[in-house]
Amino acid sequence: MTEELVFYTNPMSRGRIARWMLEEIGQPYRTELLTFGETMKAPEYLKVNPMGKVPAIRHGNTIVTECAAICAYLAETFPEKGLAPRPEERAAYYRWLFFAAGSLESAVTMKALGFEIPAERLRMAGCGGFGDVMNTLEMAVSGSTYVTGERFTAADVYVGAHIGWGLGFGSIEKRQAFIDYFGRISEREAYKRANDLDDEAGKTMQAA
Repeated sequence: MTEELVFYTNPMSRGRIARWMLEEIGQPYRTELLTFGETMKAPEYLKVNPMGKVPAIRHGNTIVTECAAICAYLAETFPEKGLAPRPEERAAYYRWLFFAAGSLESAVTMKALGFEIPAERLRMAGCGGFGDVMNTLEMAVSGSTYVTGERFTAADVYVGAHIGWGLGFGSIEKRQAFIDYFGRISEREAYKRANDLDDEAGKTMQAA
């Protein structure tokens, strides 16, 4: 019997990244919609994620939190979908997956909060300066069709979702390289399905 796959999310969260990945692997899953500050902080869900945040997945008895980890786990658990890296792709795959989870996420969040790292303290910040992060991200998506080369992988789900979100909300610079890259990956049917599902879930929660 196939182990049940449960997806904990809110449509106005980073859960959209995990939803996209779930649609890419094409496995049946059950969605549990949670509310901020309420069901996310309830004792039942804190057993899943003590942080009280989404997304999270439960696959049988296995729990995975953190978007990058969810993308990597699903890619490796369902290798037949071809979203995990091939040996020659691993270096770029892990490099850009963790760059987005670390430097990009941190730099964008600090900028959105209005916090600017003093120039004399940049060495203390693992993410470096916002401009350096943008330049590095541009390099990641400019050298080839996808971040690992000419093949779409789970790293593109994670990196691409950050770029798409950033372009939509103005949290990253509207550089042509970002626009072109996201234009390529947002044409995927799984991305469109995930967007439609989350938009519908958002409407359902608002009407409740």
